[in-house]
Amino acid sequence: MKAVVNKNVWLVALGSLVLLAGCNSFKKKNLEPPTPLEKNFTPTVQVSKAWSARIGDGAGISGAQLRPTVVDGVLYAVSTDGKVAAFDAASGKQLWEKTTKVKQGWLGFGGKKGKAVPQGSYAGGPAVAGNLLAVGTLDGYVYGLNPKDGTQLWSSELNSEVIASPAIVGDLVIVRTQDGRVYGLDAASGQRRWVYDQGSVPLLSLRGNSTPLAANGVVFLGSDDGKLVALRQDNGDKLWEQRLATGDGRTDIERLDDADGSILLDGSTLYAAAYHGNLTAIDGPSGRPMWSRPFSTYSSLALAGSAIYGVNDQGEVWAFDRNGGSDMWKNDKLKYRWLTGPAVQGNYVVVADAEGYVHWLQSGDGALAARVRLSKKAIQAQPLVVGDTVYVEDVKGHIGAYRLAAH
Repeated sequence: MKAVVNKNVWLVALGSLVLLAGCNSFKKKNLEPPTPLEKNFTPTVQVSKAWSARIGDGAGISGAQLRPTVVDGVLYAVSTDGKVAAFDAASGKQLWEKTTKVKQGWLGFGGKKGKAVPQGSYAGGPAVAGNLLAVGTLDGYVYGLNPKDGTQLWSSELNSEVIASPAIVGDLVIVRTQDGRVYGLDAASGQRRWVYDQGSVPLLSLRGNSTPLAANGVVFLGSDDGKLVALRQDNGDKLWEQRLATGDGRTDIERLDDADGSILLDGSTLYAAAYHGNLTAIDGPSGRPMWSRPFSTYSSLALAGSAIYGVNDQGEVWAFDRNGGSDMWKNDKLKYRWLTGPAVQGNYVVVADAEGYVHWLQSGDGALAARVRLSKKAIQAQPLVVGDTVYVEDVKGHIGAYRLAAH
């Protein structure tokens, strides 16, 4: 499920309804209905619900990538109405819940000068490392919290929406904003150390950003114009960029070429893909393409064993050979269901959809193996797999933890 942004105008894809202001080439009638689920489906593996919970009372923002994270047995999650919470990852017991606040510097909508007021809606998940939880808001703030009890440590105001999860590496918080900038913030104070500005951004783009990936002193991220960019971690200087898509087409919609999915790194090889573009394997140090094949997606990829798994823009689940990109299998039984990016749990590939279902596919041949329903609300973020448990969160803040039955 994706939204498209034209300056301050959203193309909101919600279930089977798309609203667009200022562009007549994309109508509701152009959308294919979701493929119905098999009524007499017989699972080949049993899935049990370990626990479920809810955080906040979110507005169900379209495009919100509410992906929890688990660190040291604690699950951290956010909601679209500004709540941050921690749960015991095994039992689902809530450990704490907080609402982030910012001090107002003037007399106005926030009330009295210096008063701390609730602030922000979250559209991306939190990042947690060491003694810091970092999360960004739609009104351009990044907050640093103590993950032990949710105490707010600092806030940093940026110039644009934050709709992707930050990345924490060492003493640096790396944040991508919707206007194409990347910030390196001091993890202790939230103060800016550096800013990378990619320059002009497309007037029309998918509503989403890739989460920065930091490794070996380099920050990798996808751009709204179909590129993979590598930056120096210490100062934000650009090392190289590689194009994943060319943005060809007759209309603005056809020329969309965002690289919004998370980037995979295995050894020194990067794997990335773009909307209306290619799946490409890239040598990390040099930025040189190793192989490339057509594959249009706005979702994150998954890597396990010899395979790369992805969901294309039609909702088909694919498996590719990681060594050259050749096809291994394709499953089209979930087509047009606005699938999330895939995750891998043991011998299964896991995706979720816009009607709140979670699906398990056999990793060897793509056959559907099981499904459960968290709620009737859309799940838009890639499932999270930790050990034997899959965690998902819908746009209204419902969280579910599921385990495969032992064989």
